[in-house]
Amino acid sequence: MKREVAFPAPAVIGHEVSGTVVEVGAEVAGLANGDRVVGAFIMPCGKCEQCRRGRDDLCLPFFNENRLKGNLLDGTSRLTRADGTRLSMYSMGGMAEYAVVPATALSPLDASLPLEESCVLGCAAFTAYGAIAAAGLEAGESVAVVAVGGVGSSIVQMAARLGASRVIAVDVADDKLRGAQSLGATHTINSSREDAREALQVISPGGVDVVFEALGRPATFELSHSLMRDGGRMVAIGIADGAATASIPITQLVRRGQTIRGSFGARTRRDLPRVVELAANDGFDVRGAVTKRYALADANAAYADLAGGGITGRAIVIMPDA
Repeated sequence: MKREVAFPAPAVIGHEVSGTVVEVGAEVAGLANGDRVVGAFIMPCGKCEQCRRGRDDLCLPFFNENRLKGNLLDGTSRLTRADGTRLSMYSMGGMAEYAVVPATALSPLDASLPLEESCVLGCAAFTAYGAIAAAGLEAGESVAVVAVGGVGSSIVQMAARLGASRVIAVDVADDKLRGAQSLGATHTINSSREDAREALQVISPGGVDVVFEALGRPATFELSHSLMRDGGRMVAIGIADGAATASIPITQLVRRGQTIRGSFGARTRRDLPRVVELAANDGFDVRGAVTKRYALADANAAYADLAGGGITGRAIVIMPDA
């Protein structure tokens, strides 16, 4: 773990999963053994105040138990070492032999979609869907996406399918920019070689309607703010390291009537089925989103490649046959 976000270790990771149901809990309705499903990384309890308001993305038991303590919603982990000592669970701990997932976090997977690649619907596509909803993006508006990794490239794809007039991808890696272009970016800017603000003004004078920040660093947060036009909206998606802060000019934000809001993800019970439906109707290409596949035995290499910036789009880890 890089420890950018506090989480109890040792832990089993794997927050973006798809698979086949092998056992259903006694109180679960609507799912049966053998069903193909995809799981969202936000696992709502469905009962707390936030969930009753439809804000699954703010579920208190999920954040208190899973993100702070490494448990499932009932306050326990289902995972142990061979000697019986406890292991934490990051979301559902999808890299274990079996994943225990609250039914509230699952959606049936359309028969037309591939099982393995569809795991990206539970985070990359799910997070992108939530960000676009948070922005209120409309057809014809201009968009910039700062950092086009797995989530950023998913936003590019969805914004293009939604009919954005311009989709401008900003990154420091040419391979990621080429990948974004293949998913629908109309323009690309390599911010390691040119001033991103100046380059964007040439493409979209005055700035863009919506900026998505998908990295979570102070420099990219500040850059994203500077790319908005008057009345523009910025949606921050990237998770920052610890207590990182960014400097935003207050008067500019006020006078120009701009909006900045955060989006951790979509609302699971309502939106995960919508994301699956979107993919089933050619609104999100899961095969195109996945650019690398690793065997479980090579998971460490996958994370090393991710940390080194060697993955364009989304990579997936394939579990061995049972």
